Amino acid sequence: MEKDLFHEFETGMLAESGEQVDLGLCPWNEHKDFAGVSLKTIVTTAQTADLFTCHLVRIKPNHKIGMHTHPNSIEVHEVIKGSGTCLTEKGEVHYAPGVMTIIPRDEQHEVSAGEEGLCLFAKFITVSA
Repeated sequence: MEKDLFHEFETGMLAESGEQVDLGLCPWNEHKDFAGVSLKTIVTTAQTADLFTCHLVRIKPNHKIGMHTHPNSIEVHEVIKGSGTCLTEKGEVHYAPGVMTIIPRDEQHEVSAGEEGLCLFAKFITVSA
């Protein structure tokens, strides 16, 4: 039986300075601006001295995170499950498991899920203006 890697991470464990955090206890939250998008914060700025955050992202089939920017961070996507596209100012990237994308600070982008939905890690690295 094939393991669902995304499920392994959403119910997995985070080790932090000798402590273990059960990621299964971290809540999923609906995105405040984009319907059909859920986020699970697994690493917070409090844990990283405001340097970065990490989130699991689920996008329902045929939904999207609309065009937006992050003025204070570089965003990294790691596609774990499903398919879709990421549209940036420089073009379109087909999303499938194993694809990674780096989105520079303040670059317009949107992420659309395909027929089976899309699951990814999103990491935000804080940068100075």
